[in-house]
Amino acid sequence: MRLRLITKLTIVTSTVLLLIMWAFAWLNISNLEKVFLAEAIKDADYLSETAIRTTHYQMLEDDRKRVYQMIEEIGSQKDIEHIRLINKDGLINYSTEKAEIGQFLDKNTEACNMCHLEDTPLTHASSMSRSRQFLDRDGRPVLGIAKGIYNQEACYTAPCHFHPREAKILGVLDTIVSLQGMQMQIATYRNEVIGLTFVLLLLLGFSLTLLTQKFVNQPLRMLVQHTKDLAGGNLNKRIENAPQDEFGELAHSFNNMAKNLELAQAELEDWGRSLEIKVEERSNELKQVQGRLVRSEKLASLGELVAGIAHEINNPLTGILMYSSMLEADPRLDPELQGDLATIVRETDRCALIVRELLDFARESVPRKVVDSVHLVLEKTLSLVQHQASFHNIKVLRNYAQELPEILLDPNQIEQVFMNIVLNAGQAMPEGGALTIETGLVAAQGQLFIRFSDTGTGILQENIDKIFDPFFTTKGTKGTGLGLAVSYGIIENHGGELLVESPPEQGTTFTVLLPLNPDEPETAISIPA
Repeated sequence: MRLRLITKLTIVTSTVLLLIMWAFAWLNISNLEKVFLAEAIKDADYLSETAIRTTHYQMLEDDRKRVYQMIEEIGSQKDIEHIRLINKDGLINYSTEKAEIGQFLDKNTEACNMCHLEDTPLTHASSMSRSRQFLDRDGRPVLGIAKGIYNQEACYTAPCHFHPREAKILGVLDTIVSLQGMQMQIATYRNEVIGLTFVLLLLLGFSLTLLTQKFVNQPLRMLVQHTKDLAGGNLNKRIENAPQDEFGELAHSFNNMAKNLELAQAELEDWGRSLEIKVEERSNELKQVQGRLVRSEKLASLGELVAGIAHEINNPLTGILMYSSMLEADPRLDPELQGDLATIVRETDRCALIVRELLDFARESVPRKVVDSVHLVLEKTLSLVQHQASFHNIKVLRNYAQELPEILLDPNQIEQVFMNIVLNAGQAMPEGGALTIETGLVAAQGQLFIRFSDTGTGILQENIDKIFDPFFTTKGTKGTGLGLAVSYGIIENHGGELLVESPPEQGTTFTVLLPLNPDEPETAISIPA
């Protein structure tokens, strides 16, 4: 069953108030019990002290009959259960309950705890330590307090009965009083508190119901009706006469929302009119993605083709190279044929190199990834090329990011990619220049980048889309057009991207993107300038 808001608020508030008032009543009653008990102990202690002082002179005269009569009179007062006089050895000399007279008490009983709380008897104890609460034979609560009778000078010098001077306590006056009156007062107070609590809860519940109905339910119904109007498409509807409180602020927010929805509807209509332009932009993006997919499929198909061709011509080339090399070294060879034979050997070597690159391109070996540093691979690559003649007039500028994390990669394959890019940059700057290598993170996309920027002649715009195609080269007979195609495949197998930019007459920039976590799906990103 669904509860209304006003019912929920009333139940929750009443429950909280009930708990608070219960806790307050419990603390109040507990403190009252402590106060009543302290007063009862004080009264009992005062009564015991009065009895001892009243019978003091009779004890000095050893007038026991008179002492016992006075104790009997005191014990007959209201709420006093009984009084007993106990000597220092635990013998009950007198008691208002005659059956106890002449009995010995154990030191562990309640009446002896004032002096025998420890191994060494105490000579003085507080009234709280001398008091105890227990139930009598009839199950009624009573309070007992033991008052020590101390050995004063008049006692050990009296002629009637002599006590040793070193004795501290001569006996104990044990007074037992009833606690029924105190508990009846506490019970009456507790019942009054409980009744008052329920009356207050009823008044608070009724008041909260009326106030909630006026200040909560009615504004909520108004807001609910307004939302129904908005859901029905009536965006011109506004809440009027809103209260000056939080619900009023909410009503103003609803009005602002309706206004914004109205504006958004107009914007959607404008956007619908310009949908063709946005569709065209998205189509261009899809064409770019499709071009990349076509390139990957083309590379895969071409790889299968060149693998077969390379295997077919590799064996004849090996034979030609072997026999031509042997023939070139034969002393019987006519010197006039020496140059022609050297040309055959050189061109055969070149054909073998092309076959090896074809096999590398077609093989697409699976990367053997280990955790390694991109900076270490870069430095290893630069150490191999910096002493080449083509790099004598080229200045290499390193702009490495600090604390670039290590990632999973195949160091040999990544080194091959870096080598191809660096050598191409060197060949693009025959008169010298600068090669800037920059590394960094694209943390939001979970990738790192390695950017190679040269100051060379650049790439013609019509060749940018062909730069990664197999066998496309701008070096004439000096290149095979497979280096960047192989590099593209290696980076793609690593889950990354290989990008190229070449603004007119501003050199060329190759950017290698590698994922920080290769197990996560890759996402295309834009590289910071």
